[in-house]
Amino acid sequence: MSELLVDFITSLDGHASGEGWPGFWGLEGPEYLAWLGEQPEATYLMGANTYRLMSGFAAGEVPHGQDEFRPEEEASVDELTQASKVVFSSSLEEPLTWANSTLVRDDAVEAVRAMKSSGSGLLSTIGSLSLCRSLLRGGLVDRFRVVMFPVITGATGEERIYDGYPDVALEMIEHRTFDGRIQLVEYKPLVLEHPPLGAPA
Repeated sequence: MSELLVDFITSLDGHASGEGWPGFWGLEGPEYLAWLGEQPEATYLMGANTYRLMSGFAAGEVPHGQDEFRPEEEASVDELTQASKVVFSSSLEEPLTWANSTLVRDDAVEAVRAMKSSGSGLLSTIGSLSLCRSLLRGGLVDRFRVVMFPVITGATGEERIYDGYPDVALEMIEHRTFDGRIQLVEYKPLVLEHPPLGAPA
């Protein structure tokens, strides 16, 4: 059976990106990049918006506000290009142009449930906030990992990750600091029907 990892990189205040900021908020370091390079092979799950953004980067479109990719960003996109990717969308058309990408039009929760039961490798989300939220609500997420970068993007932050989430209890299974400033926390999530000390609604 496959394991499903929801994986985010965020600002301290829970934004997935920020207008005018480079990838990794420009704060990645050698320890963090080395750790990224050690991660196991995975099949990446994403929605249409993330696919359009990332496939654009793979085709050479530079993020808004930058003149060119930094080497770290280029390497990250190249690795994603080589990886297997499953894209859940009713608006995209086949064939998908980004290499190693498969389009799935079925309900994402049921499709991922089937992928988990019939597979054996690691499934990992990338971006795709609404997809991650749906998979979590569906009780399919085995691990929930967040790498927090030391910046607050109150004025320029975009894509607030936790809006619309259910209440979730988190059991910590891993934590680590990279380069003296980047914090990783990893949890086993349990979606709650109501707060544990409160009465059911």
